[in-house]
Amino acid sequence: MIVDIETHRLELLQEKDYWKICDFMVSNENRFKTYLPSTLAQNLTPELSKQFIKSKIQLIDESKEYVFVLKNTIDKTIDGIFYLKEIDNVKKQAEFAYGIGYQIKNKGFATKVVRKLSNFAFLKLKLKKLQIISHKTNIASIRVAQNCNFSWIKTLEKSFTPPNSKSQDMELYELHYER
Repeated sequence: MIVDIETHRLELLQEKDYWKICDFMVSNENRFKTYLPSTLAQNLTPELSKQFIKSKIQLIDESKEYVFVLKNTIDKTIDGIFYLKEIDNVKKQAEFAYGIGYQIKNKGFATKVVRKLSNFAFLKLKLKKLQIISHKTNIASIRVAQNCNFSWIKTLEKSFTPPNSKSQDMELYELHYER
């Protein structure tokens, strides 16, 4: 799946992206260290990024997880990473996780990508329910959920533990496919 969104292109993660994904993660380390710590840790060097991509491509090939990158078509950088993960083909559901770079924050790209990927999940993957799980202080992520018509479902008590922190309550938002 390749989709053009203004000055960017959304596409599946590829082996050739290893240097760019490393640069993206490291340059946004402060943005990702709390809520994308595993992705950050797996992309701190180009060699780590090669391994990260190899493992993600395997999951994509098995339809267990999809990882997309948002590439700037002008300067050829990666400005965002979007996961469709925790895919459950029995329950017909999956979860979004995403991070965008400081270069494009507050410009609506995350909302546009989540809308496109929601259509992909519902129409191509035949899923029926999508989830976004966010901390209540992550106003930008909550705004993405709301702008994409996800509904708040409940607070997941102590469901996430950031590195070197206490367990935190997270907010669950869902979007259901209606025909």
